[in-house]
Amino acid sequence: MEFGVVLQTNPPASRTVYLSKLAEQYGFEYAWTFDSHLLWQEPYVIYSQILAETHRIKVGPMVTNPATRDWTVTASVFATLNEMYGNRTIVGIGRGDSAVRVTNGKPTTLKELRESIHVIRELGNSRSVEYNGAHLQFPWSVGSELEVWVAAYGPLALKLTGEVGDGFILQMADLDVAEWMIKTVRDAAEKAGRDPMSIKFCVAAPMYVGDDWEHMRDQCRWFGGMVGNHVADIVAKYGTDSAVPKALTDYIKGREGYDYNEHGRVGNTHADFVPDEIVDRFCLLGTADDHIEKLKALKELGVDQFAGYLQHDNKEETLRVYGETVMPAIRTHITAKA
Repeated sequence: MEFGVVLQTNPPASRTVYLSKLAEQYGFEYAWTFDSHLLWQEPYVIYSQILAETHRIKVGPMVTNPATRDWTVTASVFATLNEMYGNRTIVGIGRGDSAVRVTNGKPTTLKELRESIHVIRELGNSRSVEYNGAHLQFPWSVGSELEVWVAAYGPLALKLTGEVGDGFILQMADLDVAEWMIKTVRDAAEKAGRDPMSIKFCVAAPMYVGDDWEHMRDQCRWFGGMVGNHVADIVAKYGTDSAVPKALTDYIKGREGYDYNEHGRVGNTHADFVPDEIVDRFCLLGTADDHIEKLKALKELGVDQFAGYLQHDNKEETLRVYGETVMPAIRTHITAKA
C-alpha cells in the first residue's frame, strides 16, 4: 500500500510546501491538494514549488473538475510539470463540488466527465486527441506520463470509473462502503472488457493520531459534512432505496443545507448533524495500533493507496507517527538476508 497526504492550499503557500516536504521525508508517496480556486489558493502554481523542493513525491488535485478550466489547459499544466520535474504528477477528477457551487454553478454531467478524462489523459501522455472538432497534440511534450483517477460515489459514476479511470478515489474509509464500491468499479471494468485488477484504488479520509476521542471527532466532523454534499446528490437522484449502501445514505437525514464558506474546515457548523459513529467509520482516528488495524483491513479489500486529510491541529505529529510506526507496519518487509 502507498500513502499520500491531502492538504488545503491555505496561505501561506510556504506552509503547504513545508507539509509536502515533511510528508516526503516521512515516506509518503503523494501530496494531494483540494482544488477550489475561490476558497483557497491556486494549487497548480503551488505544485511547481513543491516539486522543486522535493525529490520523488507526486502531486495532484483531489479533486479537480471539467468545468473550471479548459481541459487542454489542465493537460498542459501537468505535461509541463512532468517535463520540468520528471513525471511526478497525477490527476484526481470528479464532477465538481465546491469549485463550481461557490460560483452558483453545478456539477458537470457524466458525459462531460468522461470526455474530459479522455482529453486530459491523451494530451497529458504526449498523445494526440480530437477536441472540439480539432485534432490536437502538444508539439513540445515527449514522454509525459499522467494517470487520471476518478472520484465517485453514485452507481453511474462508479460505472464510468470502471470503464475509463486509471484509478478510483473513494473519499471515506468506511469498510463496508469501500467493499461495495470497489466491487462495483471492478464489475464495471470487467463488463467493459478491461482488466478489473488494473484499476488502482485510493481511500482518502482524515487521519488523526491521538487518544482524546472527543477532540479527534470534533476536529474531523467536517468530513462527514463534506461527504454529505455528494450523498445528498445521490439520494436526490436515486432515492433512499437504491443499491447504494444505507451505511452511506442514512446519516444525512438530519442534514439542513451547507455553507461552502466553511467547506472542509474544523468547526464547520453545517456538519453538526454528523454523528460520532459516522466520524469513526469514515475517518482513521485513535492510536497508531487503531490506524494499523483499519489500514490492514482496507488493504485486504484491495486498496492500493491511503491518502490522509490533514485538516486538523495535529498535522506534524500525525505525519511523524505514520512515518515511524504506521506505514512500516503496513508495507511489505524486505530482509537483508533470507
